[in-house]
Amino acid sequence: MFRNDKSHDPMNKASEPVSPGKINSIMEGTSFEGEIRSDSNIRIDGRVKGTLHVRGRLIVGATGLVEGEVHCQSSDIEGTVNGKIMCQDLLSLKATAKLSGDIRTKQLAIEPGAVFSGNCDMGGGSQAKEPAPVRLSTTASSPAAGPVARPEPVKAMP
Repeated sequence: MFRNDKSHDPMNKASEPVSPGKINSIMEGTSFEGEIRSDSNIRIDGRVKGTLHVRGRLIVGATGLVEGEVHCQSSDIEGTVNGKIMCQDLLSLKATAKLSGDIRTKQLAIEPGAVFSGNCDMGGGSQAKEPAPVRLSTTASSPAAGPVARPEPVKAMP
């Protein structure tokens, strides 16, 4: 009669954080090396070296330092990030931010004073395919391709 099957619940999306109101925190004076996976928001005021997978918002505080690859839903950067950031929604670089690395995001906000060095792709989560180049041939094609239609020369009128 009552089912607790969340896989069929349309409100339970994989991209939404499990605990949106809760924040994991790495405080100033704390260092971490390795991989972090969080189903909710995370704030970093210490140092992290490695890969971060955050299903919510990543906040790098003014004293925070991240070295490595970041995958997140959204992010506010006030401190330093050295590495690649893949952000599904909004990436916000505050005035004190220093980012060195490549960005892939849907939306980007950069406050005056922020420092960014790298490449930015605002493809928004799905990689755009480059169209195939159009090639025009001015020489006769191979016999297997069949005859080539050529325009007739324009004749001068008497």
